[in-house]
Amino acid sequence: MIEDNQKHFNRLQVLIDAFVIVLSYTSAWAIQFHLIVRGQKGMLPVEVYMFALIFVVPVFLVLYSAFNLYTPKRVQGRRLEAGNIFMSNLLGYLAFMSALYLIDEPNFSRSMVFIFIAVNMFLTVIERNVIRFILRRIRAHGINLKHIVLVGYSSAAEGFIDRVKTNPQWGYHINGILDDNVPVGTQYNGISVIGTTQDIGSLLEENQQDEIVITLGLSEYEKLRGVVAACERGGVHTKFIPDYSDIIPTKPYTEDLLGLPVVNIRHVPLTDTFNRFLKRAMDIVGSLICIVIFSPLMLLTAIAVKVTSPGPLIFKQERVGLHNEPFQMYKFRSMCVQEEKEEKKGWTVRNDPRITPVGKIIRKTSLDEFPQLFNVLKGDMSLVGPRPERPQYVEKFRDEIPRYMIKHQVRPGMTGWAQVNGYRGNTSIRKRIEHDVYYIENWTVGFDFKILILTVFKGFINKNAY
Repeated sequence: MIEDNQKHFNRLQVLIDAFVIVLSYTSAWAIQFHLIVRGQKGMLPVEVYMFALIFVVPVFLVLYSAFNLYTPKRVQGRRLEAGNIFMSNLLGYLAFMSALYLIDEPNFSRSMVFIFIAVNMFLTVIERNVIRFILRRIRAHGINLKHIVLVGYSSAAEGFIDRVKTNPQWGYHINGILDDNVPVGTQYNGISVIGTTQDIGSLLEENQQDEIVITLGLSEYEKLRGVVAACERGGVHTKFIPDYSDIIPTKPYTEDLLGLPVVNIRHVPLTDTFNRFLKRAMDIVGSLICIVIFSPLMLLTAIAVKVTSPGPLIFKQERVGLHNEPFQMYKFRSMCVQEEKEEKKGWTVRNDPRITPVGKIIRKTSLDEFPQLFNVLKGDMSLVGPRPERPQYVEKFRDEIPRYMIKHQVRPGMTGWAQVNGYRGNTSIRKRIEHDVYYIENWTVGFDFKILILTVFKGFINKNAY
C-alpha cells in the first residue's frame, strides 16, 4: 500500500535528483567556459569534466540520503528540507575540492565547481518545492492518502484530528477511533468512535490501515502495552502521541541513561552561548541597517505625530522582557496624552476615542512600532521573538494560561511567529502562546529570517489594530 508507493516515489525522486545534478553540472560548465572565460590556456577538454559526473552523481545522491532527503515527510517543512539540501551540497563541495587536491589536478576549474554547487542547490530546492506542491494538491483531492486509526479518545486525539482536518494536503485519512470509555458512534470533528481497543486485532487483520496512532490517556498504561504488542504482531507502523503534549517540547530533548529514555521538559536553543551570541549579532546589525533604511519614513511619521497632536513624540510603556525584567518599550505616540492611571485601564478597543487620526494610520500599518529598533539596539528586545506584554497582563495570564511564562526565557521581539500567523491585537492569547513556545523550542537562524520575510509580506498591516 503506502509503503510500496513510497518506494516507487523514492526511486522516481532519485532519478529526478540525478537529472538535476547533471543539469546543474553541465550548466555550470557552460557558464564557466562560455560566459565567464573563453579559450583559456591549459583548459581541460570537455570529456574530462563530463567524466567526473560518473563520481559526482552517486556521491551527491548518497549525501542526499544521509541528510534524510528520501524519507517520507508528509508534514516536513520547506525550511528544514532546504537546510538539508544546503548541508548536503556544502559537504559535497568540500568532498569535490578535497578530491581535486588529492589527485593534484590544478587545471580543473575550481570556480566551475563552486558555480555547480550554487546552481545545484537552487535547482534542487525549486525541484523539491514543485514536487511538494504537486503532491499536496493531489492529496488535497483525496489521492495518495494514508489511512489511519486512532487508539484512544483524548485531548491528544482531538489535537491530531484538528491538525489533519486543517491540512488536507498532508494526505492523512482518519478512519475512526477505538476507545473503551466513549460510546461507539461518538463523533469529534467528523471522526467517529468505531469500536473498542479490543477490536485492534480484527482491524489489523483486514489490512486496511497504513498506520496506527496511539492517543491513549495517561491512566491507560497497561492497555497501551497491549495495543503496541498487537500492532507489532500485525506489522503495522505505529506512532504514539502523548496525552501530556502541553508539558513536553515539540522537539523533545532526550537522553539515554543506559537504555532508559529521559525526556527533558524544555529545550531552548537560545540557552546555548553561541546561539545567543549569533542572534544578538544579527539584532545589532539588523537594527542598524533598518534604522538607516527607514529613517526617512520614521522622520515623516515623527513630523506627522508632532504636528497633529500635542504631547511627546515617543510613547514609553513598561513591558516585561527577558528573565521577567521590566523595560521601557518605545513607540510613536498614537493616542492623546492621558493620565497613567487611565492609560492602564485596559485594552484599546475599536473606534477608541483616545486614538488620534494619525494614530489610526500608524497603528494600522505598524509604523508606530519602528522606534523599537532602538530597543533592539539597546538589548531590551530582539528583531524576532515573542511580543512583550505589560506587567498587569503578565500577572493575569501567568496563572490562567499554561506555559505562559516560557516566553520570558528569550528576548521579546518586534515581530514573531504568532504575529505573522495572524495572532496580533485582539486575538486568542492561548494561540499566541502556542506559537511563541513553538518558536522558542525550534529557534534557528533560518527560522528568524523566515519570520522577517513573512513580516515584510503580511506582517505590517494589522487588521486587528484599533
